[in-house]
Amino acid sequence: MLPFTVNVRLNAPVYEQIIFSVKKAVLSGHLQAGDPFPSVRQLSLECRVNPNTAHKVVAALTVEGFLNVRPGIGTVVALPEGVNRQRQRQLLQDDLERLVVEAKHLNVSEELLMQTLKKHWNKIGDLP
Repeated sequence: MLPFTVNVRLNAPVYEQIIFSVKKAVLSGHLQAGDPFPSVRQLSLECRVNPNTAHKVVAALTVEGFLNVRPGIGTVVALPEGVNRQRQRQLLQDDLERLVVEAKHLNVSEELLMQTLKKHWNKIGDLP
């Protein structure tokens, strides 16, 4: 089982969605530096993507400093230099933008959106 969740949507390439999910898991603390990361084969099987796509994901995350590939040991999670609140806000910004666009598309009022957001915020409570 993957140590992160990918919610596949039709409006973006799958590899970008996997990359986003991994970054989000690292920046939220669900994946810690040094944690083992799935092999390209395992990532390919569990995300149901071509091995070339899985390799592209691992390569991109390695270049960005989210993964370290250690020959003979495997791939492990890394914390990129300069990880800070600004990177966290950037990832959150993407989710919020999608939420607002979808709400406007559905003609949801700002008031209802905020009430629903607050309801979910309170329901989830504190995360580890």
